[in-house]
Amino acid sequence: MTSSSQSIPTVKPSKQNADQTLTHKLLLVNGANLNLLGKREPEIYGHTTLADIEERLIKRAAQHGIELICIQSNHEGKLIDDIQHHGLLADKTAQVDAIIINPAAFTHTSVALRDALLATQKPFIEVHLSNVHAREPFRHHSYLSDVAVGVICGLGHLGYQMALSYWLDNLYSVTISDSY
Repeated sequence: MTSSSQSIPTVKPSKQNADQTLTHKLLLVNGANLNLLGKREPEIYGHTTLADIEERLIKRAAQHGIELICIQSNHEGKLIDDIQHHGLLADKTAQVDAIIINPAAFTHTSVALRDALLATQKPFIEVHLSNVHAREPFRHHSYLSDVAVGVICGLGHLGYQMALSYWLDNLYSVTISDSY
């Protein structure tokens, strides 16, 4: 199947009622070397750690009754296993509705990661801390971008917040008024 004939999977939005606790879940996937955020090349990736990013996102999602499941690995196979589990193999009540992914270096190399994301039929947003198009030419190609709902790059840790805002608004019909 070519990218032009692939359809982006969608999730039917659910309204949040005052007496209803949302049991929805989102998956945050971070790839190789992102465990070193705040230490590795801060002039490119910033000083904010992955733990800081995850803490903010978990708190913000929870404010809207949504569980954010965070995974990070330097191993492609582990990421694929986790995406398959949370997106497809888990019991229906344990599956995620959508995915936010910063594949890091796997962006440019992993057809297998692309295939795992497509197998779940869950919509996903690709996030990059740096502007990959303003960097080395080998970073310009992504195996994920053409099948992602959207791509956010170059905005540092705020890119994750923007992706979460998109899912809150478009999957869960939550009116976003809180600041980043």
